[in-house]
Amino acid sequence: MGTIEQGSRGVLVVEDDPDIRETIAQILEEEGYEVRGASNGKQALDLLHEGVRPQLILLDLMMPVMDGWRFRTEQRQDPTIADIPVIVISADGNLRQQAAKIQANGYLRKPVGIDTLLDAVERFLKPPAPSS
Repeated sequence: MGTIEQGSRGVLVVEDDPDIRETIAQILEEEGYEVRGASNGKQALDLLHEGVRPQLILLDLMMPVMDGWRFRTEQRQDPTIADIPVIVISADGNLRQQAAKIQANGYLRKPVGIDTLLDAVERFLKPPAPSS
């Protein structure tokens, strides 16, 4: 996982399960996205405060240290990062309601299929133009 520069087609994957985080990152990187990962909400906030500027955040809800609900509360209170869209990825049985509570821009139920993941990301980030 690389860096995300301002204006890039970057995605921040906030997921405590390293296998899931790495799999999502690999899928997105193969599609031309720049991806950073964080294992919890605190680490994600630290990255954002250090200048990482994704155009989209994929957010798990159940994580140690700082969960997705707390992350989203903190994110929405900080005007420098509040406008970054968030898609919740969770196995929560009430996922639609949980996503609505934190004013997420969308949600995906785990396990997430590759096509479903890419469709959701592409709603926020257009794929790169093919090189000629």
